Amino acid sequence: MNRLAVEQLVAGYVEGIDILADITLRVEPGTITGVIGPNGAGKSTLLKTIFGFLHPKRGRISLGGRDISALAPHEIKRLGISYVPQGANIFPQLTVEENLLLGAWVIRSDKGRVADRLERAYAAFPRLRERRQRRATMLSGGEAKMLSLAKELVTEPTLLLVDEPSAGLAPRIVEQVYARLLEVRGQGVTILLVDQNINKAVQVSDYLYLLERGQVRREGPRRDFADQLREIVRDALLGA
Repeated sequence: MNRLAVEQLVAGYVEGIDILADITLRVEPGTITGVIGPNGAGKSTLLKTIFGFLHPKRGRISLGGRDISALAPHEIKRLGISYVPQGANIFPQLTVEENLLLGAWVIRSDKGRVADRLERAYAAFPRLRERRQRRATMLSGGEAKMLSLAKELVTEPTLLLVDEPSAGLAPRIVEQVYARLLEVRGQGVTILLVDQNINKAVQVSDYLYLLERGQVRREGPRRDFADQLREIVRDALLGA
């Protein structure tokens, strides 16, 4: 399994304005690494840069020692990295099952393998099984988030980038999403998780980074964050 390394990363959307300012972090294989921080800290930009939507101005992103900084998203996906954005990443006019089948497109010739992956998705999110023939445009926000996650998981990634998995979801759905992430980690998938839900991020992550103004302000294993949770929540929400 390959380690993801981000070294002295500088990136931004506009010339002269850096959203990420000299960020260095590591994501160890088989772990959940959480990234928390106030709005505007650069959390989502970090994921977009890793996945190739935004190329760094300086610094290096590597997977297993291979520099992937200049690769396009489709090239990065071929390396086993999948990205679940904050919004619903689905095809609204297709059914739930058609969306999942698109996720499994690269193995479409192996019918048994495709069927197995769909069954795993339905087992993880029973609500999707009930809605399998419904167009995605008819799904609730929680169901659409489940489908976005399930669609990426059918590709069997080795590294999953997840942006705000609980945003706008009911507590019951939130629990299902995090339970699935823990299950996936247990199956050997490495996860880099950006989250505004500080309590949940601390609960599920093995190691965490607190970003502020595009820089790492604090980092450490879960126990260090759990012991100072109140202070960290204040810092993450207020950028204090």
